[in-house]
Amino acid sequence: MPHALLLKYPGTNCDVETARALNAAGFSTQVQPIATATPEHVRKAQLVVFSGGFSYGDYVMSGRLAQLETERFLGDALLRHHAAGGFLFGICNGFQILTKLGILPKASLIWNKSERFECMWDKLVKEPLAKASPFTQYLPAEFELPSAHAEGRLVCEPGDAEKYLAEGCVTLRYADNHNGSELRIAGLQDPTGRAMGLMPHPERFLKPRHHYDPDWSGDPDWGWGYYFFKGAYDALK
Repeated sequence: MPHALLLKYPGTNCDVETARALNAAGFSTQVQPIATATPEHVRKAQLVVFSGGFSYGDYVMSGRLAQLETERFLGDALLRHHAAGGFLFGICNGFQILTKLGILPKASLIWNKSERFECMWDKLVKEPLAKASPFTQYLPAEFELPSAHAEGRLVCEPGDAEKYLAEGCVTLRYADNHNGSELRIAGLQDPTGRAMGLMPHPERFLKPRHHYDPDWSGDPDWGWGYYFFKGAYDALK
């Protein structure tokens, strides 16, 4: 059975829902506070997950303090995990952390163009130029997920967003770019497809009953968010 390590930080608030989604997909799952995490925890996992929330209150900038504490406790264990074929997945604040760790293409997630926290459902579009990804392999061309963030606007150095799109590293784009992200980018992956981050929350749409429309006519058993975790599970299994 593939094993998932879910790293928890002060301010993480989506670990229970994310662990539930991982377990539903078939993973054995360990939620580990970063202060007690060791390279051995990483070594035992096939998937390392960073869930949503506000690690360290998003002081300084989102994900920055989590990056420093991760490097302090785990050293280069995550880089070695990835180099050896391991998977990494970051949701919302976890996406912010993965960009700071340098595992995903270089980018920053800053204040929404509205300059406030926004909570809504987003229509997402799978990017046809994206390289194959285990996380998105079972998802339709267009689907919805809930979003909840203040610092979700993805920005890059000039020309980088276009380069990531051409290289197949842009996985998901917003249909309605409410937060102002460059090229409407909602999710990024690394060139291998084994590391991915996105701002919307797949763990919050695990079951059809989680959808805002009681007559939602998609999959009768699972919400679209489930398939991110199921895709990773099947690829690792």
